[in-house]
This record gives sequence, C-alpha cells and structure tokens, in this order.
Amino acid sequence: MTDRHISIDFIEYSSFDEMEPLDKELVEKAIDALKGSYSPYSRFKVGAALRLEDGTIVKGSNQENNAYPAGLCAERTAMFAAGANYPGVAFDTIAIVAFHEGRILADPATPCGVCRQVMAEYQTKGGKPLKVILAGAEKSYKFSKVDDLLPLIFDSI
Repeated sequence: MTDRHISIDFIEYSSFDEMEPLDKELVEKAIDALKGSYSPYSRFKVGAALRLEDGTIVKGSNQENNAYPAGLCAERTAMFAAGANYPGVAFDTIAIVAFHEGRILADPATPCGVCRQVMAEYQTKGGKPLKVILAGAEKSYKFSKVDDLLPLIFDSI
C-alpha cells in the first residue's frame, strides 16, 4: 500500500483589479453573459466567457427548462458553442460568475461535476491546459488547469 496526496494550486484575488488585464476582461465578458441567463425557476444566473487560443471570446449563460433537467449550465453552453463554431481551436481560459438576489455572489460559485468533466475533455482535445477563473465579488480563484478542479479526470476510454 502507498499513501498518495493530491495537491491543488490556485491564485486567490480579493478584487477583479488584481487580475491580469486579459483575465479581468474575460470576467467582464462573463458578467455581461449573465444578461442571457434564462433562470426563471432557480433565479440563479450564471455567466461564462471562454477565450480560445486565437483570442476569440465565446459567451454562455445557464438555460433552465420547465422539464428539469433539460437545461444547460453556462459553462457547457459556452464550450459547446465554441466547439461547434470554432472546431479545432483550443480553449485557453474560461471565466465563470454567478448572480443571485440582485448581486454577484461574494464567493465564487464552482462548476458542477458534469461541467468539470466537459472542461477536461476539451482540455485533452486542445492538447494544452485550460485555465479556469471562478469570479466572485469579494474573492476570485484562478486555476492553471482543469485537473486542479477535477483530480483523477475520467479519461480511460
């Protein structure tokens, strides 16, 4: 038997102003994506902005449906739109922000497990790390790769 340890590295920011300009811009695009959220049931809006390797930014927002669970998370909305419209272009960074009760959440919301796995798939497909920014009003996190959000990624097929 061997004891193992998984370590997760990330940067924590106390404000958007501490971020690099490109990351701050991506967070602003994720905030703008909140306008497209269709969330009449949960009233929990999520916006995502995905920067591709060529600099293109693709936005997504959560889309709910009365026939739950037929909706889709903001992260997957952005990633699937990018995959469909920009095939072969690797993903560089995704920023995610959540809004509830009239404000951006103080602490960042984290992606669901399905979104993390989809991020992992696109990271593998792109052949380079996909950086992830989880943005909150009072603190934000930046991860250098999806593996830090989803250790032991499913890639066994």
